[in-house]
Amino acid sequence: MVLALSPLAAAAQDTGLKSLETSDAGRDWMAVGRLDIDGTGFCTGALITPTLVLTAAHCLFDKVTRQRIDPGRIEFLAGWRRGRALAYRSVRQAVVHPAYRYDDKASTDRVRHDVALIELFQPIRHTSVMPFETGRRPARGEDVGVVSYAKDRSEAPSLQEVCSVMARQRGVLVMSCDVDFGSSGAPVFSFSGDRPRIVSVVSAKAELEGRSVSLGTSLEESLELLQAELLAGRGFGTSPDQGGEGVTGGAARNQIGAKFVRP
Repeated sequence: MVLALSPLAAAAQDTGLKSLETSDAGRDWMAVGRLDIDGTGFCTGALITPTLVLTAAHCLFDKVTRQRIDPGRIEFLAGWRRGRALAYRSVRQAVVHPAYRYDDKASTDRVRHDVALIELFQPIRHTSVMPFETGRRPARGEDVGVVSYAKDRSEAPSLQEVCSVMARQRGVLVMSCDVDFGSSGAPVFSFSGDRPRIVSVVSAKAELEGRSVSLGTSLEESLELLQAELLAGRGFGTSPDQGGEGVTGGAARNQIGAKFVRP
């Protein structure tokens, strides 16, 4: 399986995106929110406990300096719709996968470890914002869905309810889901239970045989590790020594033949 870069592929196909702009349409998805980063950009995140937001690790790095972003510059807007959120929360600290390295080189290692947890200063306890549970890694061929904000839908998220896992390679999920810039960190859901469960987060987009695909990581081991890192006090807070820890310019070999674009 060979993947190739195609930044415009997501706009070239009918992906069945459903806008969640209205309260009725978005009622089950209010725990998905927009992560605003210092007013200069945004990612997507999802609440998995009243105080923890799951997202992609690369969302927490500055594209220019390649240093970690001060969590004090990040705000989580739960259920953001047309200028209003159900809850606004500032960030106490964040932790990225210990093996994650932020650089501009395409690699499966980067996607495999591109996951982070954000701890909020105050829990979100709102009857309409129910944290999602997480689930096992989906099987090849299994139907999944994505709820995401993106550059052309920044004021309300959209749901792609039916896409599928096309392949699982070295801990990286290759999915047929539609993503674009701003979709980074968006939750990937399994619908096999009574309520959707998060089984991955969006890391990148690529092209496979002329078709847009999205790339994400499995969560089981990574999420357990991230929670342990937080408990051990290894998160970075609003005024840490930013240093350069966890940032490297070293290139890793791309094991699935892809040049990835972080959405």
